[in-house]
Amino acid sequence: MNQHNPNNQHFGLYLEMEMTKIPFLPLDRDIETKAVLRKSALAHQALAEFKGVISSLPNEHILLQTLALREARESSAIENIISTFDEIYRSNFQNQQFTSAAAKEVHQYAKALIEGFELVKTNGLLTINFILQVQEVVEQNNAGFRKLPGTKLLNDQTGEVIYTPPQDYSTIIELMKNLELFMNDDSMMDIDPLIKMAIIHYQFESIHPFYDGNGRTGRIINVLYLVQKGLLTLPILYLSSYIITHKNDYYRLLQEIRTKGSWEEWLLFVLNGVEKTAKEGIILIQALRFLMQEQKNQIRTFAPKIYSQDLINSLFKYPYTKIEYIQQDLGVSRNTSIRYLEELVNAKILVKHKIGRENFYEHKKLFTLLSGQKNA
Repeated sequence: MNQHNPNNQHFGLYLEMEMTKIPFLPLDRDIETKAVLRKSALAHQALAEFKGVISSLPNEHILLQTLALREARESSAIENIISTFDEIYRSNFQNQQFTSAAAKEVHQYAKALIEGFELVKTNGLLTINFILQVQEVVEQNNAGFRKLPGTKLLNDQTGEVIYTPPQDYSTIIELMKNLELFMNDDSMMDIDPLIKMAIIHYQFESIHPFYDGNGRTGRIINVLYLVQKGLLTLPILYLSSYIITHKNDYYRLLQEIRTKGSWEEWLLFVLNGVEKTAKEGIILIQALRFLMQEQKNQIRTFAPKIYSQDLINSLFKYPYTKIEYIQQDLGVSRNTSIRYLEELVNAKILVKHKIGRENFYEHKKLFTLLSGQKNA
């Protein structure tokens, strides 16, 4: 039996309805209250500014991997998969070199997020097949949708059943087909896309279609939907950091829709998360842009012979870089790569660490920004 235990002390209050019949979409009620529409306007404003700031970077895609790993770490932590920034940034998915089992799962999540992004960007759709591909990378298996009954959500404190999602495979398939249509056909419900994203997330988590990885896959769907609707150019909105900060409210509000039909508080919660994380993202991207310019000037001053835009791009791809990364990105020899790195150490841009038998070169200011530390 696959039992998911949301860590939520409030769940014991909502045992009166163990199993809720999931309605097909669209909803048969108007959920765009005045409070929701006001909050939606603020969220859209922040998200539009965030999108603009991203596009102001000289090469926005060089940050995709590092920023995706931030979201991956937070989303995994919601499922109690705990890793440090040091662990994830010293790991490398391409070479299958991981500092811990948790870091490996975080990298799998980031890979799933980026692959899903490429699928949606290329096709303009968010389909069942894409969701299956994303979940397969997250969980590293191809079990697909649940075919066996037994999946239940339990109260972490009491062990009692909080919610039983659909148990029948055919029901899961019907609900997922309906959700796929809802995500891609705006004529089904004339509603703000941010509000629609909140509905989609609730519906997916309530269907709970997989044996494992529903939470992480559902959070990837959130950001992929924003990309599909043109509200983001890169999948780097850190909603998971907001959710983990308000984890009890997140699970409580999902459950209150099932038990009480309480949509407004859930929608306000999600919209507030979009607004807050977009504003935090603006600050981060502006700081990264400033750091790029600062370090361009440093290299031109202290190591002018090695300066190139390709070198800058490589430095900002890796909070921990290595000899082979510079070789690969710049197409230089090993000896040239070592010389470049040592010059960057002398220029006080990188800090050299001997870890085991390997040399790692920490891009300290980049690491500080990405990890949210206050002092560089």
